[in-house]
Formats: sequence, structure tokens, C-alpha cells
Amino acid sequence: MEKIFDGKKTARLGTEKRPAAVHVQTEERLKEVASIFEENGWKFIVGLEPDEPEDISDLELLLNTPKPAKAEKRIGRNEPCPCGSGKKYKKCCGK
Repeated sequence: MEKIFDGKKTARLGTEKRPAAVHVQTEERLKEVASIFEENGWKFIVGLEPDEPEDISDLELLLNTPKPAKAEKRIGRNEPCPCGSGKKYKKCCGK
């Protein structure tokens, strides 16, 4: 089944509508993770599950938000060619 865009925006991670969910194994780790969330003002849900592996992927995503990619400046057709020939780019390497 294909997912179709319904036109609704998804809430940002760490907000009231979409709290970050993490699972930890110890009470000590729970306090440590909760303090990080509270310092940054993020909403969260912490599950204490001693038998399951720790999952703090939402916290890591909030701490290391991806940066937008910058596009490289393109060479215009009528600019001098970067190869140093002295010709316009369109007459030299931009064929």
C-alpha cells in the first residue's frame, strides 16, 4: 500500500503533540536522560525496561539535528572558464 500525502504537517519531535520516546534499562540512566530533555525544554516519554536493549534514537536525533545542504555555486555560461584558457565557459569546457 502506498502512502499518500494528506496535506497535514507532522509535529516537530520533542513537542507536546509529538514527544520523544526513549527506552532505558536502569533508573540511573532514566534520570540522566530525563535531565537532558528537561534542560532543553523538550517533551518526552521515558520507558524503564530492564530486559530490553536501550533505545535513545529520538534523543540523538534531537541533539544532532541535520543541517540543510548548501548547493554549490554553478558556473554561468558566459563566465570565464575555470580551466584558465581565457575563453568563455560555453565555448571551452561547457560544451
